Amino acid sequence: MKLHILGIAGTFMGGVAALARELGHDVQGSDQAIYPPMSTQLEQMGINLGHGYSAEWIDADCDQVVIGNALSRGNEAVEHVLDTQMDYTSGAQWLAENVLPGRETIAVAGTHGKTTTTSILAYLLEAARRDPGFLIGGVAENFGVSARLGSGDEFVVEADEYDTAFFDKRSKFVHYRPTVAILNNLEFDHADIFPDVAAIQRQFHHLVRTVPRRGRLIVNGADARIAEVLEMGCWTPVETFGLADADVNETPFDWTARLVEPDGSRFVVLYGGNEVGEVKWSLLGRHNVLNGLAALAAANAVGVEPAKVIPSLKGFKSVKRRMEIVGDVGDVAVYDDFAHHPTAIETTLEGLRSRVGDARIAVAMEPRSNSMRLGAHAEALAPSLAQADIVVFLARPELSWDATKVIEAIRGDALAVSDVDAMLTELRNRVHPGDHVVFMSNGGFDGAPRRFVELLDTKGVLPAGG
Repeated sequence: MKLHILGIAGTFMGGVAALARELGHDVQGSDQAIYPPMSTQLEQMGINLGHGYSAEWIDADCDQVVIGNALSRGNEAVEHVLDTQMDYTSGAQWLAENVLPGRETIAVAGTHGKTTTTSILAYLLEAARRDPGFLIGGVAENFGVSARLGSGDEFVVEADEYDTAFFDKRSKFVHYRPTVAILNNLEFDHADIFPDVAAIQRQFHHLVRTVPRRGRLIVNGADARIAEVLEMGCWTPVETFGLADADVNETPFDWTARLVEPDGSRFVVLYGGNEVGEVKWSLLGRHNVLNGLAALAAANAVGVEPAKVIPSLKGFKSVKRRMEIVGDVGDVAVYDDFAHHPTAIETTLEGLRSRVGDARIAVAMEPRSNSMRLGAHAEALAPSLAQADIVVFLARPELSWDATKVIEAIRGDALAVSDVDAMLTELRNRVHPGDHVVFMSNGGFDGAPRRFVELLDTKGVLPAGG
């Protein structure tokens, strides 16, 4: 079958492309913004890419067009598909019809941590020699790809609550009908499609309704909004996970993590109050401890003994663009990170602070997500950056809200710039040996992290006080 994928460079649709190619389909695609790491994956697969949403990229002999949720009515390519009566579907529906039947699907849902948790779970199943299939919203370092079919029974999918397509406004995850579902956390996000958190909770409950009674729900036991979702009705066994209180011996959750190192790089795992192993890994932050705990619980739900796979986590390498170190020049460490919600920004920086101590942290922030651009998270932004000593905020001219109040509320050295060139210049003027620089955006960021490394390579790092 010949497929054209509209929005192919998105992390989800790029994974669909990889799976379709592995199934033997002739795959082509087009997108407006094509950048690494997904562009690199697609190029390595030899998939022809059209730049822009032009009808000319869609061959007349395509059997089906798979349309991503970034495209709306009025888009030239969409209108062409409709006018010519081409067969079309969504990425989530294509996955549900072509990959998931006959598999034990494990869905990883939550406002934050989906990509990392999905990657950890796939890695644990691989360590158990289950040869899982997976679709991850990013390129998993341990696998080198974002998606594969696998030969095992399990298929792990990052289960997004964002809508499916212009013609299907249900959340993508309702298509997957998983045997096991992780509900990691639930906060307000996607302000462009959800009016309030209650609307998101309703979609999460639609997911809960699809999990069979022989399956398992792995839920964050400390998340009140998830508890409210389950109160709407639950027909599946539930296991909770959470962090142990350092001052309390009791473990109120089914799965509990007890920190050995405050930065989250070592923690003890308890199940039913009994210790099953100690995790030692390279990830930082309490949020990643919870991600790892949820993945272990889900692996256990499909028959993997946690004690046997916990030692393998020492070799886990996370996902590209999740605190990925892209360079270390003149004793300045530069990271590329996908965090774009205040909670994710805060927990990521807290994890880094626990690791680096009193070293200075500089953040280059691009408010790129739809919620960020609409200003839905504006009030929470400054508090989320509390661990940063320097903040350079990219306030592009098209930003619909005034970043001045955010800048004024940030405790450290903070300023706003209108373009990436100015951002890189201001960062170099402020950064000195021993500093850690984190670029945060859920988009291409005009290649800013690697451009900054090149700038330091070329012009050098200014000495402290210089």
